[in-house]
Amino acid sequence: MFNSQRPKMEDLPSNRQLMGATAFALAASAVILTTIVLPSEYAIDPTGVGRALGLTQMGEIKAQLAQEASADAAVTASATASAALPASQGAGAQTASDAPTVAARSETMQVTLAPGEGAEIKAGMQKGARIAFNWSVAGGHVNFDTHADAPGIAYHGYEKGQQSTGQQGELVAAFDGKHGWFWRNRSAGTVTVTLRVDGAFSELKRVV
Repeated sequence: MFNSQRPKMEDLPSNRQLMGATAFALAASAVILTTIVLPSEYAIDPTGVGRALGLTQMGEIKAQLAQEASADAAVTASATASAALPASQGAGAQTASDAPTVAARSETMQVTLAPGEGAEIKAGMQKGARIAFNWSVAGGHVNFDTHADAPGIAYHGYEKGQQSTGQQGELVAAFDGKHGWFWRNRSAGTVTVTLRVDGAFSELKRVV
């Protein structure tokens, strides 16, 4: 026979002690969720502790990588759909838009960005149109993405960069659509981005 000894009632935790332990566990879980999980996974930092520990920056990087992966997937899907079009349709589309008809013009725009804030400016352009651009950052640096979109084309990338204080060059439209730049302020303070565009475009407009 087994000689087992049952615990005494006074040795068992009371209901009050169990409730206290449960409440403590719930509070600890909430603290961990708010200060560690949300900042490091989703860049959500309501307390500011995550940024102080470097976790919020980790979450921002993860979010940016996820956005870039989504954009790359959209580009791949668009390229696959374009390749499936009959050759006669593709040739006809190129012939119709090879010669831009928009007169050359010049325009300058400025956007002011708080830390972490983003903005996007795009120019309406026909396929083959060229614009000379020059943008500069006052007060810090930005990450940028030069890209385009059009009906049926969610994303077409030209160039990306990080911690940039400016860039100049020429952009040639790969197709009829909206072509331009997205900037995100990665500085500790407010920055001002000044963009000048010269060439064949129909309008220059901030879209984000």
